[in-house]
Amino acid sequence: MSLSIDLSGRKALVTGASRGIGREIALALAEAGADVACVATNLPLLEEVCAKIRALGRKAVALQCDVGVPAQVDAAVEKAVAELGGLDILVNNAGVTKDNLLIRMKEEEWDRVIDVDLKGPWAFMKAASRPLLRSKCARIVNISSVAGLMGNAGQGNYSAAKAGLIALTKTAAREYGGRGICVNAVAPGFIETDMARAVDPKVLEAAKETIPFKRFGRPREVADAVVFLAGDTARYITGHVLVVDGGLAM
Repeated sequence: MSLSIDLSGRKALVTGASRGIGREIALALAEAGADVACVATNLPLLEEVCAKIRALGRKAVALQCDVGVPAQVDAAVEKAVAELGGLDILVNNAGVTKDNLLIRMKEEEWDRVIDVDLKGPWAFMKAASRPLLRSKCARIVNISSVAGLMGNAGQGNYSAAKAGLIALTKTAAREYGGRGICVNAVAPGFIETDMARAVDPKVLEAAKETIPFKRFGRPREVADAVVFLAGDTARYITGHVLVVDGGLAM
């Protein structure tokens, strides 16, 4: 059980759950006892994750959804609540990159990243508000990035979206605090995912040298941070950004 935190009986929804960090978050929540609605665009990969969750004895629902389209978001939340019997935990993890220097960035590259990485979490928080308000242990965890804290050359759209997500997290924490909903963000650094492996190896090696631990993080290390924030031990933590980066952004 991840971090020995008990999430038995709780209902979670994780976006971008088909692979990478999102997949590990969905599995870690299930290992801690939660039923999980897994959201992504790749349905076959989602079904594989759901099969692993069911093998743990938990309920799992695969929901195909483009998080950048609010109508699809509304439908996904409605189905998740109906299938799971409620909602206690929302994890906004889905994200895309369309890297380019600002001077070369196309409008569609800017718009797509903002739609998925910032508008998507807003749409899910809005759609999930009512079921979360009915929960006695509601948690929202938004997956930002150290790029939202530091900026990153060639990622103006991604950095802006992730910085905006931090501000949105703090705003939601203030708005929902009176109803007992904890809203926090996790900001990963370089993590071993398909997205990272697509980067030039020379660039990755140079980046690794800037990290005090001299290695990239693992998806499960981010997932463990999410499980902590989703559990009762974090019941008095809200509006916080938990950085999981091996010291990169110090």
